[in-house]
Amino acid sequence: MQSYQGFEQGPIRPPSEAASLLLRVNRNCPWNRCTFCSIYKKQKFSLRPVADVLADIDLIHRYTSEIRQGRRAPDTSSPEDQAAYYAARNWLSEGMESIFLQDADSLVIRPQNLITILQHIKTRFPKVERITSYARSESVARISSEHMKEFAAAGLNRIHIGMETASDTILGMVRKGCTKAIHITAGLKVKAAGIELSEYILTGIGGSEFSREHAIESADALNQIDPDFIRFRTLHLQDKITLFANSDEYRYQWAPDLVLAEEILLLLERLEGVTSTVRSDHSYNLFQEVDGILPQDKGRLLELLRSFITMPPAERVLFQLGKRSGHFLRLGDMQIPGRRAQVAETCRAANITPDNADVWIHDMIQERMRMGMPF
Repeated sequence: MQSYQGFEQGPIRPPSEAASLLLRVNRNCPWNRCTFCSIYKKQKFSLRPVADVLADIDLIHRYTSEIRQGRRAPDTSSPEDQAAYYAARNWLSEGMESIFLQDADSLVIRPQNLITILQHIKTRFPKVERITSYARSESVARISSEHMKEFAAAGLNRIHIGMETASDTILGMVRKGCTKAIHITAGLKVKAAGIELSEYILTGIGGSEFSREHAIESADALNQIDPDFIRFRTLHLQDKITLFANSDEYRYQWAPDLVLAEEILLLLERLEGVTSTVRSDHSYNLFQEVDGILPQDKGRLLELLRSFITMPPAERVLFQLGKRSGHFLRLGDMQIPGRRAQVAETCRAANITPDNADVWIHDMIQERMRMGMPF
């Protein structure tokens, strides 16, 4: 039997898990075929031995206890030990309230193994309030309702699912390995188990041609599921990537900001009987202020989007550029004279106009993606 290889953490987590301890249950993604995701490409999927995950938990418990007792930083003998110590210290500073299980789909492991991990977490950290994980709809749909309820009883109380879209047309073309029906089955199963459900919608995944279908089909699925959270993410894709890889008929046509605003508006308009919390909690999103609780905030969110859509084109350009340059966070920031003047000067100096703004912004994002820069 292979000996313990040391503490591990994976590459990503949802923005909402920024204060969480990251515990790696498996490495990379068991599906890894989605054309829009490059995070795990060329990386082999593997399950970590349960004993290693339990050892990680024990190590974090040891380090948080020692830090609380005022002991000096240990003389760690390896980079893995150092990573565990700093993970423990950071988690302690955040209040030790939540844990996120990595990587892409922790629910692919044997149910009893996941329960063992969850129970060990609760034994070591009984005051932890939230244990969460990413999961694929296809994985959840295959798990029995009884096991889902056992996960909940053992402490798993939130699951993040990347629905991306509920359009079967788009799902097939981007190799999601899922259907609208599977998304709905999985979402309902999570809810029935008493686990919070966070569904991610990928704005722009249908491009210009399938934007309307994406919004309508996704809203219909969300209406049937009524997840606890609906989270928007904006697709940013390098031009060299073939998004619609499973289609000989269609080529992806990227959607400009106005189309994306209309897409989100249509999706929100179609939501009925939903009590979800809506979040646009990623800095890359143009409309981070799309944030509220349905149904009471629906009117405000729709009005916000309509105000952008109906703006004079020159005003829209100011917000598009100002948001991406960090001068604006919200539409209301356009009324701050100093910031507005800076953005207007940038537009003038670079000759950015309503006629060329979308292409200019698209090219800017492409260049920053190539350079690995934020945008």
